[in-house]
Amino acid sequence: MDPIRNPYAPGAGQRPPELAGRDRELQQFEVTLERVAAGRPERSMVVSGLRGVGKTVLLNALRSQAVKRAWGTGKIEARPDQSIRLPIAQATHAAVREVAHRHRDPDRVDEVASVLKAFALKTELKDRKGVRWQPPTDVPAARGRADSGDLELDLVELFSDVAELGRDLGVGIGLFVDEMQDIASEELAAICGAVHEISQQGAPLVVVGAGLPHLPVVLSASKSYAERLFRYVSVDRLPREMADRAWLVPAAEEGVAYEPEALDALYELTDGYPYFVQAYGKVTWDVAVGSPIRPDDVAAASPEAEAELAVGFFGSRYDRATPAERDYMRTMADLGAEPGAPDRVTTADIAKSLGRRPQSLSPARDGLIKKGLIYSAERGSVAFTVPHFGQFLRHQR
Repeated sequence: MDPIRNPYAPGAGQRPPELAGRDRELQQFEVTLERVAAGRPERSMVVSGLRGVGKTVLLNALRSQAVKRAWGTGKIEARPDQSIRLPIAQATHAAVREVAHRHRDPDRVDEVASVLKAFALKTELKDRKGVRWQPPTDVPAARGRADSGDLELDLVELFSDVAELGRDLGVGIGLFVDEMQDIASEELAAICGAVHEISQQGAPLVVVGAGLPHLPVVLSASKSYAERLFRYVSVDRLPREMADRAWLVPAAEEGVAYEPEALDALYELTDGYPYFVQAYGKVTWDVAVGSPIRPDDVAAASPEAEAELAVGFFGSRYDRATPAERDYMRTMADLGAEPGAPDRVTTADIAKSLGRRPQSLSPARDGLIKKGLIYSAERGSVAFTVPHFGQFLRHQR
């Protein structure tokens, strides 16, 4: 069929034409926006899940909801070994810009901009290298406000002032943080502390974070009350009816249908993981000769889809690992291949299989966690962050 009309979108963070299976999360966030703007208490939100389940897509959709309600918004993508202060300043500046042009008091806007500038200028020099963005240059930096160097205290003062700017307009401020698990523990603690204080003030500001499955554990380790501070949403594979919706609705808009057996075959191949749903849907469309799409089309498309995933989705991650880390992952894959084996494997079993002491494997384990290839949600066990990664590794031999 015409590849130009292909409706599927397997890009990283790219919103699919039909955002299936996330209606509940979107509806809940609508309530959050309404309550916060009305001055009612509401928790910030954390979305967690494996790679390829659509966390970034959902985060962007939530931000779009806030934008439609005229909120000021900014987005951050956290990175390992990078301080979060400057990214927060950039995101906050974007949020201020979105509401500033509607504010009737330019002096009030300048006051907030000066506090933002003071906050940004406290970024250490090593974290400014290679960053072209500069804080607002048309206002002087405030003195004695958000410039103490203590991140938690500075965040409280910055968030308070920015939130009040939104309150003046009857809206709120939303900061959206992707890859939140990559924020250093002490900085994550500062964010939690600031969000806690802001929520107690009833200020109209929310932080929405997204990250890997162990993000709730990381947050709880940084602040004991983090488990009560956020509303946690776990996103996973799509149930069958939602996966069918993701395939059928975009196709129907192009006048194309599927045979039921073709949908059966697609779901068996993808397990309902949203990225795989889009990837297999796209290749199957290109291979199919016409409507309805048949099981034979899925079978013909499967090798090409697997080859694309092997290079772009799995291979790019595997290539980032050192030889020792690859041995560690292959062993994880082998242990996970046993009949009835759970998703997680114990570090003790990995060490036993490799004939090594568990302590000697800590560098490989820590390196893989830092690279976002595995995670540890329970002490003494690890799992892949990428669905079907073990299967990919076993097929590499």
